[in-house]
Amino acid sequence: MEAVPQFGRGPGAASATLLGVEFIPGLELSGRFYREAVRPLLERRFPGLVHTAALIGPGSEVLGFDTARSTDHDWGPRLQLFLHADDLACAPAVSEMLARELPASVCGYSTNLVPTGERGTVHMRPADGPVRHGVVVAEPGEWLTGLLGFDPAGEVDWLGTPTQVFAEASGGAVFHDGLGVEAVRRKLAWYPDDVWRQVLARHWHLVGEEESFVGRCGDVGDELGSAVIAARLTRELMRLCLLLARVYPPYSKWLGTAFARLPCGPRLVPVLTAVLAATDWRTRERHLCEACEIVAGLQNDAGLTEPIDPRTRPFHDRPYRVLDAGRFADALNLP
Repeated sequence: MEAVPQFGRGPGAASATLLGVEFIPGLELSGRFYREAVRPLLERRFPGLVHTAALIGPGSEVLGFDTARSTDHDWGPRLQLFLHADDLACAPAVSEMLARELPASVCGYSTNLVPTGERGTVHMRPADGPVRHGVVVAEPGEWLTGLLGFDPAGEVDWLGTPTQVFAEASGGAVFHDGLGVEAVRRKLAWYPDDVWRQVLARHWHLVGEEESFVGRCGDVGDELGSAVIAARLTRELMRLCLLLARVYPPYSKWLGTAFARLPCGPRLVPVLTAVLAATDWRTRERHLCEACEIVAGLQNDAGLTEPIDPRTRPFHDRPYRVLDAGRFADALNLP
């Protein structure tokens, strides 16, 4: 199976090296690990075993955010090997066979992934015996239920599940799919339209609740408070842009990276950076208003509602300028 499309990689990422080994994105490394090492062993030792091989779930490489720095822990040749429930009894034998017969390395990276005991981290180490490999052998329904917190074969908990978790389940790649796991991933790939509208409305409500506070804090001399609120609003606008682009927002470590790779990133990154860099509330508010108008335009472009005036306006009779973001939330909630 082809990999699920990922964000483009940052400049220079592919040429970075660590420990003298040319960096290979983890998703590519795991694909080669399966094709060059795992699959030939399965075909020889367990011919006819129906399986799905994938790299999904937690890990920066699943969403294409890994770099050479990522290789220092919890990274390496790894994948999930899913078996039908009727074949799960052979899982220990499969795992033991791989431990005995896998090559010591793939593409220069050790296949021996050793837990260090430090916060459960795993490091690559040369093997002096059986390989402690990174192949998880499991039944897909049970494994996905553990990841998601619900059984994906039933009703999806769209509003109660973090976007990071949906990104982990629908990202990554399936290298071989004998069990139809891709059908489950397609089901989770994006919100149904009515849920999408609810999620967008919730984020617009969050903007609307605090957008006037940037000016109000500044008006009483609280520049720090104004900056903190502006930072929260910046985060919500970034999430809105990802959601409007049908991309599940990742958790905080990768939010800026994912946002910068959106088509609107080159236009908005300088504006939002100016919001955060401002040292007085009027400058901060001016840049924030510009950002709000751009994101409001993206909402209109999505065609989810009738066009809404994207221009900012005074906050009642007070000397602050806002988008009045609740207008966008209300429009999304209309039947």
